[in-house]
This record gives sequence, C-alpha cells and structure tokens, in this order.
Amino acid sequence: MSEHLLLRNCRPMGGAAVDILVVGDTISTIGPGLAAPDGAMLEDGQGLLALPAFVEGHTHLDKSRWGMGWWTNEVGPLLIDRIESERAARRHGFDPARQSARLAEQFLARGTTRIRSFADVDTEIGTTHCDALVALREALRGRMDIQVVAFPQSGLLVRPGTLDLLEQALRNGADIVGGLDPSGIDRDPKGHLDAVFGLAEKHGKPLDIHLHEPGELGAFALELTVERTLALGMQGRVVVSHGFCLGDVARAPALYAALAEAGIAIATTAPPSRAVPSIRSVRAAGGRIFAGNDGIRDTWTPYNMPDMLQRAMLVGLKNEFRRDDEIAWALATVTDWAAEGCGFDRYGLVPGARADLVLVEAETVAEAVVATPPRRLVLSHGRVVAQDGMLTS
Repeated sequence: MSEHLLLRNCRPMGGAAVDILVVGDTISTIGPGLAAPDGAMLEDGQGLLALPAFVEGHTHLDKSRWGMGWWTNEVGPLLIDRIESERAARRHGFDPARQSARLAEQFLARGTTRIRSFADVDTEIGTTHCDALVALREALRGRMDIQVVAFPQSGLLVRPGTLDLLEQALRNGADIVGGLDPSGIDRDPKGHLDAVFGLAEKHGKPLDIHLHEPGELGAFALELTVERTLALGMQGRVVVSHGFCLGDVARAPALYAALAEAGIAIATTAPPSRAVPSIRSVRAAGGRIFAGNDGIRDTWTPYNMPDMLQRAMLVGLKNEFRRDDEIAWALATVTDWAAEGCGFDRYGLVPGARADLVLVEAETVAEAVVATPPRRLVLSHGRVVAQDGMLTS
C-alpha cells in the first residue's frame, strides 16, 4: 500500500476547496491543486466539509448494552440506586470486552478516533472491566486511541480493597486514575482526595474525578481539588468531570478562576436535567472545558449515541448557543478543546498533525453541528476507515 494519500476537493472547516496530502499517518500539505505523488491513493472529497476527527472526552465503553436488545429501566432516582442496579445487571451475561468493542466501532464509523473511557474497578469485578479496555486499546492501536481511566464507580473508601485494585489496574496498563464524589459516596473528602492524588503522584498518572455533588458540597470538593493540584504541581493533569455545582452556586465565578489558575479542565456532558458549567464562563476565566456523552444505552440511561456531532449539538442547546461563532465553540468541545483537555497530541487539520478527519455534507461548521449529517468518509491515522457510516477496515 502506498504511504501517500491525496484527498482532493474538500473544504476544511468550511473554507475554500483545497487538497490534503497525507504521508504515512501525517498531514503533509494543504492547498489547492496539489500534485499527486507517484503511486498515491486518491480520494475525491466532492466539495464536502472537512472536520478534524472527533474526540470523546468522557464515556463508559465498558457499561454499554449496545446491541444486546432493549433493557427495561426501572431504577430508582438516587445515584446509589443506579450504582446498585448496574452491579446487579452485570452479573447476568454481561461481557465488557464485547460491549466495549461494539461501541468503539460505532464511534469510529461516525468519525471519532480518540476516546477517554472510564472502566469500573471494584471488589466484585476486580480489574476485569479495566483490563478489557486496556486490551481493546491495544487491539485498536493504529485505528483509534483510547485512554483508560481506572474508575471506582461503587465507591473507594467505603469498599475496602478498592484502592489496591485501582493500583493493580494501573500496573495492568490503565492510563489515568479516576475518582468519584468524595463527600457524597465516600463521605470523606479529605481521605478520598488524598488517596486518588496519592495514587496519581506515585504512578505519575493524570487524574479525572467524577463530581456529581451539587451546591456547596461540590464547591468544597472543588476547592480541595484545586489545593492539591497546586501543592503537587499537577497543573494540566487533572480533570473534573460533570462539575454540576458550578451551575448552581453563586460563587461560581471565583471557582472558575481557581480552576483556571490550577490548570484543571472540566469535562461536561451537558445533560438537560441538571445545572451544568457554563462554557462562556469557563472560557472567560481562561479555563478549559470539553465534552463527552457519559453512558450510552446502559443501565444508567437509555439515551445518547456514539456520535460526537450529536453531543456538540446538545452542548450548544444547553448553553443557548445560537450564533454561528458560538456553535463553533460547541464543536470545539468535541474537537480541539477535547484533544487539549485529554492530552491527545498531533491533533487538528494542519500540516504535521495526524491525519484524522471526517467529511460531512454541510456548508458550514454550524450547519454540521445542528444538522448532524451522515459521515461520508472517515480518515484515521492516514487511512480510510469508514465510508457512509460503515467501517471499511
């Protein structure tokens, strides 16, 4: 196979039609009327809009029941209800390796080439879910990048032995330490944060903390997280996921500023039912924010799709983005900002970046977000991996 691919007649980010020359897995040159190197593979972009391939910044591949048939949700309203329901359901023929692979392939077919996924670790399943995701990461290497977060979904300190299992998951290849509601679940914010920051520092790993806690309870956890991040010099290596408290406390502006100072990024899923961090406020404070789907067709929720254009649309709706330039921010939460927040390198539609891109039928970025059109072509690592929503390799 030739190491050259020439994609003719496409419009990066809605600009003028150009050609994109790919050498190996890298964008080499972008410009009009490029000459095709000898033996180059040619692809006709048909004047379609070219976008950088999408980044899923927060999901749970190991939980999805995609392809398993409909699961009737009769779960109670509390967070602990969802946790216990999930623990019960996975005892009956649930294969995390199969389900993670199914969902990852659906993401790829729709133009997502980089994913940060949490994987449950607890005293009932041990590290099996996390190990399955590590194996999937290796199996998909060269087609998709997956960051694996070892995640104590059922609690950390309230389930003795979980911290040791998290450490084992890191030894087994997990990339990131996960944390969860230090007050609401573990009821020991100092102990929980000491544990997860200590694990991250010991193994030289980043940290991503689920923070569902509302109001002042969540604000207190954020303040403790900022203090530890600065004290340990972990700026740029900590993410707070959800951060619902930022949408419902009066002193949110001060918290946004503190998070920005500590280099802590926010991952939002922009659910319609909760107060959420404001993208305008985060960016005004100089902070970072990106987006993800959270669970997809699992025991927590029947909603969501492995489609980051749809997620960008929902982010735009939640943040009341109407202007085209604002809708471009919604796209950024699943492209550039997500790549930066997760630490994925060589990203973008520029020479020197890895050749990951998507062609869609739309005039502009804003139209692509609000219409969520079909993906006509997906390029990953310089190779065509999907056309018209179907995987080709």
